[in-house]
Amino acid sequence: MNHKINIAIDGTSGVGKSTIADIVAQKLDMTHLDTGAMYRCVAYYLVSNHVDIQDSTALEKALHDIHIRFDDKVVYLNDVDVSKAIRTNEISMATSKVAALEPVRKKMVALQQEIAKEKGYILDGRDICTVVLPDAEVKIFMSASPSARADRRYKEYINQGIDADYDEILHDIEQRDYQDSHRAISPLKKAEDATEIDTSNMGIQQVVEAVLKLIPVDA
Repeated sequence: MNHKINIAIDGTSGVGKSTIADIVAQKLDMTHLDTGAMYRCVAYYLVSNHVDIQDSTALEKALHDIHIRFDDKVVYLNDVDVSKAIRTNEISMATSKVAALEPVRKKMVALQQEIAKEKGYILDGRDICTVVLPDAEVKIFMSASPSARADRRYKEYINQGIDADYDEILHDIEQRDYQDSHRAISPLKKAEDATEIDTSNMGIQQVVEAVLKLIPVDA
């Protein structure tokens, strides 16, 4: 049982962070905290309830009314299963904008840090290595070409029965990369002490093996 360390994984949209974190967490008997799903829940709530994100009062009220919990791989937003609803392309794009809002990041980061302080967690997102868990024992930055990520996401949507257009997905990924790396608050960037893994030409098992090699033997 591994409760001595935290593993922080950052990376671009659609690079497979959550999938890898899930598998590694199972292999190491750790807990995967999907921070991306948390931000997606916030975006989904704001979009569904037509909340004006420029209205600070309305935003603060919405954040107060949002309650997120995980049960295995099921994501609940105010006790409603939104696991599939938060994975649409529309919510992916909305999430990038919502995640740049200071009140949203403040609430999510505080919650993530509180959860992970007991150790034994794998967190993935955009600013885990740089902001959320700067003292994590293992830091990883996952990358892949936009075309490789678009192809993966397209196949994922098709397999889930979600209508998808490859060109649109590719365009949105490139746009989200720009938004994530240029936002004023906690922009996406590789931490100086993080190990980069380019997954463009790697299968899932190859990435998992690469990550496992970075885990200290005495952890």
